[in-house]
Amino acid sequence: MLLRLALVALLLAFAQPARAQSPAAPGPNLALVLRDSLALLGVEHGVRIAFQPKTRRELDGPFWDDYKRSVRIPDSWEDGDGWFVNYVGHPIHGAAAGVLWTLHDPVSRDAEFGLNVHYWATRWRPLAWSALFSVQFEVGPISEASIGNVGMGPNQIGWVDYVVTPVGGMGLNVAEDALDRYFIQWFERHVGNSAFRALIRSAFNPARTMANVSAGHLPWYRHDRTLRGSAAR
Repeated sequence: MLLRLALVALLLAFAQPARAQSPAAPGPNLALVLRDSLALLGVEHGVRIAFQPKTRRELDGPFWDDYKRSVRIPDSWEDGDGWFVNYVGHPIHGAAAGVLWTLHDPVSRDAEFGLNVHYWATRWRPLAWSALFSVQFEVGPISEASIGNVGMGPNQIGWVDYVVTPVGGMGLNVAEDALDRYFIQWFERHVGNSAFRALIRSAFNPARTMANVSAGHLPWYRHDRTLRGSAAR
């Protein structure tokens, strides 16, 4: 139990304000992507421990033996969770991981949403990171399998987690980019109140909001415009 709690405490310690990414950086800052992804993991596992009695019950026992027994290949699509968790919660979780990549990858970050080759050619980058993040979250050393022993029962795991999290997350990333460009920026051109702007940004881009907090930004952060400034055209 102490080892599992120590892992979560270590992850939460990573939730510090991110260093500024140099605009001239030629590629992704992998150190910041990893650091902020660990912060997101810490928050997610902290929430699991705080609100899931079944997770707290599994904190006792031999860590490595229970972990090895929990890692297995799924033999079904469903994992026993409800529809909302699998098809709403998991895509948000995957999309947040994708945004964390985008925040520190100038190539992905600066590609404006639209029917252009550049934008769509860069979407595989956050998708790939989201897929890696999903696998780690399910069966990695800092995962549901190691913290809570999800998977010890065969009906607790399913392919839905490995597929819907990154693929649904990519779909949500694209949807949030579209909302930001065509609705949120339109709203900001017509409404100057900062509180309303912050609310609309946070509510209509939930995955980006989660990623911003994990990266040490305010929930309504945008790299290309301030809350009081004019929306990017």
